[in-house]
Parts: sequence; structure tokens; C-alpha cells
Amino acid sequence: MTTIDPVIDPTSDYDIFDPQYLLDPFPTIEQIRQSSCPVAHTERWGGSWMPTRYADIVAVAQEHDVFTSRQILVTGPPDGQEPEGAYAGVAAPPISSDPPEHHWHRRLILPFFAPQAVAKYEHITRDLCNELIDRFIDNGEADSAADYAQQIPVRVIATMLGVPTDMSDTFTGWVRGVREAGLVDQEVRVAARGNILGFFFEQVADRQANPREDDLITTLLNSEIDGQKVPVEYVMGVCNLMLVAGVDTTWSSIGASLWHLAQHPEHRQQLRDDPELWPAAVEELLRAYAPVTMARIVDRDIDFQGCPMKAGDRVLMSFPAANRDPEQFENPNEVIFDREHNRHVAFGAGIHRCAGSNLARLELRVALQTWLERIPEFELADPSTVTWAGGQVRGTRIAKVKF
Repeated sequence: MTTIDPVIDPTSDYDIFDPQYLLDPFPTIEQIRQSSCPVAHTERWGGSWMPTRYADIVAVAQEHDVFTSRQILVTGPPDGQEPEGAYAGVAAPPISSDPPEHHWHRRLILPFFAPQAVAKYEHITRDLCNELIDRFIDNGEADSAADYAQQIPVRVIATMLGVPTDMSDTFTGWVRGVREAGLVDQEVRVAARGNILGFFFEQVADRQANPREDDLITTLLNSEIDGQKVPVEYVMGVCNLMLVAGVDTTWSSIGASLWHLAQHPEHRQQLRDDPELWPAAVEELLRAYAPVTMARIVDRDIDFQGCPMKAGDRVLMSFPAANRDPEQFENPNEVIFDREHNRHVAFGAGIHRCAGSNLARLELRVALQTWLERIPEFELADPSTVTWAGGQVRGTRIAKVKF
């Protein structure tokens, strides 16, 4: 259910689901940042605080003993508790865990996302991108979000997990149930979460009965900590993380980047003229269109930048806000592919920095390169019809282009 009360003063009553905020959050963020208190507060959606300066957001990410990860959704009960029910003990480690458990939660999955490990998915991703483009290139038009961006990460992740790639539409529906509609409707979120975890419960049980060679789920099940096999709940949690966190974040980055390139032929030309610019261009697009806002729950009463935060309060780490801070980035609202200093936090900061960043970069680069190779000239069919999702993950959901 959408909040209908208008926002009068975003410093004390922001609404991350306001239609205008979803369309373009940056004017509101800048208004808050320039106010006397750049850490805003709202009672909407369970109540939260929202820092808007790069330094403050990084500080929240790094002070994990105060700002805990026991609940990372941007909405929900103020105490951070999920409803009881099936799979109530399964979370999304390591992003949902704190030390000391966080250390081994993260250590076990890092090898799967090392540069050399994800490199083998480049040709798979490129083949997939070409296959998708083959479906619509002769039409002269396509939805760059629904027909392309949203189809790529879910199939790559399914390949990594060893689960059916032909279930991609089902997986996408479940993910959107958790990260979009479920953010404002708890029943939708619980149902989608139940579908995801029920599916992975069956997958884990199958691997226990029939172990597979070179299989991520089987490898995790066989992993040990201090001489003991890791809990099944951890394995299911990693699968949950990879599907939910590894899909909509990357498809949102791909979609937003294509939305940008559709409106900037000079940037498309710049990439054609200087292919060596690609790594820097990917980083700049990640900075400018960082999709993720993560939540933290305050562990104990604290005064943060003059704000009296109470134990149980929710704090939103808006990485898009951090990446548009003029104190950190010169001309932050401009996309500059050869930007000299770009210490963006699109993948977060601190111990919870995204473990899958190498894979996300690869998917973004390959998706954009393949599109521009096949469709070098394109534009938005009607800018007014573009829709965006937001709140937790911001990205295009409908973005029709013609070519």
C-alpha cells in the first residue's frame, strides 16, 4: 500500500516510496544534504534515519558494532524482527550477519567470486546476451529493462547454483516479491521468501542425497568450520543471498546504464573510439547509478552527528546518496567516463562490502559491450514511460528503446 500523505519537509518526513523520489531521488537527497542536519528522519515505513553525506554513510557501514546487520531491509518492524514461520532462522549471510560469525560466513564464499573464478562466466554471459538480442533486434525496438537487463543476472546466478535456468521468470517473480512489492506488503514478502527458501530446501536436500561434482551447493555442504560441517541453514542462506541480492542489484545497474547510454550518444561514441576506457566507464556508471540502499539496526542508544538514535532504530545507508556527494566527487551529477578519482561505494563499504562485486562488474561490462556491438545507435522510445523501482534497489523496470 503506497503512502499518500505528501512530503512537506524531507529532513523530518522523507518517503523513499514517494513516486517522485522513485523517479529521481537525488534532488531530495541534495536538499537534505544541504540542510542544517544532513541526517534525515522519518516515521514512515516503520521509521528510519537516512544520512546523506559520503563520510557519514561510510562511517555507519564501518561501525558494525553499533549499526548491526540483523535486519537489512529498508522497511519492516522497528525492532528488526521478521515474522515467525517456516525458515525463520535462515537469513542471507554474510550481509545479514555480524562478527564473529560474519568472518567465516564471508570467508567460505569469497573463493567462488574471486576474479579468476568468475572469469569463466564471461563467455556464458556474452552468449546469453547475444541470444537475448537475437530475439528482438529485427523488431527495431525492445524493452531494454524487461527484455534484456532483467534476463541476464538471474540466468548467470542459476548457472552458478546449478539450478534450472529455464526457471528464470519464476526466480525473477520471487525476487521482486521480496525486494519490491514485499517491502510495502509484508504478506507478499513472506510468501515470496517462503517460495525461495522452499525451493532451496529441496535443492539442498537433493545435494545431500546426490552430491555433485564442481557444484557450489555441494561444496558448501561439505565445508567445515572448526572441524564441524557448516549448518544447513547457512547453505540455504547463501543460496538465498545469491538469488535475491545477486540478481536485482545487477539487473538494475545494467538497466540504468542502458537508460543513460540511450540518452548520451557522445558516451557511446567515446567507448567506440577508446575501448580501453571500458573499465573506468563501468566504475563511473556504478557510481552514478549505484542501485542499493541497505539498512542497519542501531544496537544501543547513540548520538550520531547530533542525532539521538535509540536502540532498535533503523538507519538507511543510501549508497546512491554517498556517490553523489559533492564533497567526495567533483561534479557528482555528471557521468564522466575518465573521472580521475572515483572511490565510489556502489558495492558498500566496511566488512559487508559486496562479495560478488567481481561478478557484477563482469556482467555489467559484458551486457553493455554486447549491446553496443549489436545495437550501436538507440534511444528511448518515450522517456515519460520509463518506470523505476526503488526503496531497497533502484533501477529501471520498463525502459523501451528504438533502434
